[in-house]
Amino acid sequence: MTGSNSMSSGYCSLDEEGEDFTFFTAKTTFFRQPKKLDKQNEVKEEQVGGPKALSEKEVRARIEDYNSNVSENGMKLAADGLYTGFIKVHLRLSRPVTVLAVEGAGLEEQSGKADRRGRPMTVSEGQEGEGAGLSDKRTSFYLPSDCVKQLHISSTTTVREVIQGLLKKFMVLDNPRKFALYRQTHRDGQDLFQKLPLVECPLSLRLVAGPDPELLSFVLKENETGEVEWHAFSVPELQNFLVILEKEETERVRLVEQRFTVYRQRLQKALCEHQP
Repeated sequence: MTGSNSMSSGYCSLDEEGEDFTFFTAKTTFFRQPKKLDKQNEVKEEQVGGPKALSEKEVRARIEDYNSNVSENGMKLAADGLYTGFIKVHLRLSRPVTVLAVEGAGLEEQSGKADRRGRPMTVSEGQEGEGAGLSDKRTSFYLPSDCVKQLHISSTTTVREVIQGLLKKFMVLDNPRKFALYRQTHRDGQDLFQKLPLVECPLSLRLVAGPDPELLSFVLKENETGEVEWHAFSVPELQNFLVILEKEETERVRLVEQRFTVYRQRLQKALCEHQP
């Protein structure tokens, strides 16, 4: 874990350059794209519709069936027709996240402060005791690969609230719009992903699919839209991007000047050898 006053973008266009110093006009993202590996089980995204609304009788029957297939963390139906339960979210983030430094507390201890036992998560989760032990210093680090977090939510908790709740659990300062929640299914030896709308209710998807993770898993990943969402970055982050670009421009100019200096010296040497 490294400390800094602003989040490092993790981007450097010079890392992608070859021998020919090809110039560029613009990048669609400040972050390096992961190399695509040819795998037999190719990961795809599928677009499917959400589940149809269930009647109260169907909900009750499905909850009974769901609870009969789990040994713990079952679903509970309330008198008003709403129900609560647990979902597990896999965090598969390829870029670092930014948090406020907490003196003498690790990642799990930070997230534990935001846990609320015995009742479903709400948007305000993680705000209790906010500011205690915190400093103005920001810290950027990579979350462990495929970190899993269990959330207690209700049937009305939306994807937007799940994303916000996860970020608050880990005290992440990044804009929630940088992230998206995906549903993952396994079919015919392939992992299929679908980006969930912000208004979707994950617990209802869990109820319909049942507890089998092969049929449904939830994954939090970066919100890849194909374009840079500049409004999602803070002012310090944007200023940091300008500093990075200035350094890259200076280095690029130095390398180009160095290359043409070598060419000039070779040409001058060739001229001298051919002069009588």
